[in-house]
Amino acid sequence: MKKKILLLLVFLAFFVMPTGCSVNNENHSPISATGELVVHYIDVGQADAILIELPNSQNMLIDAGNNSDGKTVAEYINDRGIQRLDYIVATHPHADHIGGMDTVINAFPVGKVYAPKATANTKFFEDFLLAVKDRELKISAVKGPMIVLDDGELKVSFIAPSRGSYENLNDWSVVTKIQYSKTSFMFTGDAEKESEEEMLLQSAVRLEADVLKVGHHGSRTSTSAAFLEAVSPRYAVISAGSGNDYGHPHSQVLEALDAADVKVYRTDLNGTIVAASDGENITFTTLKNTVEPRAPAAATAAAGYIGNKNTRKFHLPSCLSLPEPSNQIRLQTRDEAINSGFVPCKICNP
Repeated sequence: MKKKILLLLVFLAFFVMPTGCSVNNENHSPISATGELVVHYIDVGQADAILIELPNSQNMLIDAGNNSDGKTVAEYINDRGIQRLDYIVATHPHADHIGGMDTVINAFPVGKVYAPKATANTKFFEDFLLAVKDRELKISAVKGPMIVLDDGELKVSFIAPSRGSYENLNDWSVVTKIQYSKTSFMFTGDAEKESEEEMLLQSAVRLEADVLKVGHHGSRTSTSAAFLEAVSPRYAVISAGSGNDYGHPHSQVLEALDAADVKVYRTDLNGTIVAASDGENITFTTLKNTVEPRAPAAATAAAGYIGNKNTRKFHLPSCLSLPEPSNQIRLQTRDEAINSGFVPCKICNP
């Protein structure tokens, strides 16, 4: 208990409360006509770490994985030739999001640090606070909606958390939206359905985004039907560890994304995922592909396909987004599936 109280006092000692909208337009280059927004969803297993190269030459890091991932994240940033992090966002004080943050903060000059006003009685959280203190930084409290950067075609906003208290630490998660010209990205941390419901009620906030970083590693506790419909993404990225103990991503979420015709990328299957926007178009690159090669046509035909009666999508039998057994229909050939009005799943590409 004494340690918890001490951590809280240290936390409050160098925490800056917001005074409304926070807009930062300093210390960066103008956006060029050829500028790109590049988002790196770094493969840190069952954790989150996202590096964002903004088109104004500034850089942002959202989370830094577990404690053991700190060096990996720092080396990845360094390999990109990045020498300064203008914005660091610690979405919430769970170890798989802030565990490596102290290593990163100690490795680079840092402009601003953002976090929700939530605490955790853990060594990882203490290390994060001490790193901020040692670098003589302050933590800017996040209470959405608030604007971080508004630079014409580039806008960075925090849209959650919007309350001053939550029972579930995941719902404290900072949710960030970046708009670059005609393209947009949303990063949700581990925000669950309570936070999603609050975002849906914020009439001043537009939730639509082309790319959604799926909440809580693809857990069924996030990505409610109403929230997915409001965001209406074309692409989704799930950060999860291969064979993790939680079963992430859950089949319900994968089915919902498939039904909404969303193209899904996953770090457990694709490794580090890089999305680049020129303001008009978004392209994806996967730096490692751990997906097993598709079976030869003869073998696939022998195994057949599985159709989803509701979504009218058909899948390989090995697909990780198969429908519930009661909603399955067996299809012998690809031609049969197509002629019966089914369309290919975008996850397994049958």
